Amino acid sequence: MNLDISIEAPWPDEADWDALARRVAGAAAQVAPELGHPRLCASIVFADDETLHRLNREWRDKDKPTNVLSFPMLERDTLLKLPANGPPELIGDLALSLDTCRREAGDKSVTLQDHASHLVIHGLLHLAGHDHETSETDAQAMEALEIKALAILGIQDPYGRLI
Repeated sequence: MNLDISIEAPWPDEADWDALARRVAGAAAQVAPELGHPRLCASIVFADDETLHRLNREWRDKDKPTNVLSFPMLERDTLLKLPANGPPELIGDLALSLDTCRREAGDKSVTLQDHASHLVIHGLLHLAGHDHETSETDAQAMEALEIKALAILGIQDPYGRLI
């Protein structure tokens, strides 16, 4: 997957967020092979609460900031049937908020990098058509993929279960 990554202030220089996102996308593609399709591209914006609040209000009618937003551009069936040859296909866009991500990382006693990795995986799985809000079975399946991708990166299960 080709990634277009934008890192906006105030994301700190304590990590190479571009490299982190690319590494995380590789791990996500190992557990959800459709994400490794050679024609796919996605954008990831590392932003702040103000930006995520605005996007959440505009696109989801939720008047509050959130940790990550996913904007899928392809239906899952279309993605799974996408031929190998052809022009690039935009799978969608992700946006992460530093403020919420940092706060949640502190609450969970994990590093900002580990929590951001989890949110990127979560968002990419949404772009691939996985959904935790449709049913408990779907939620468990998506969480299992997240846990497996995080394990590839050496990051502990954020849900406190072992798969």
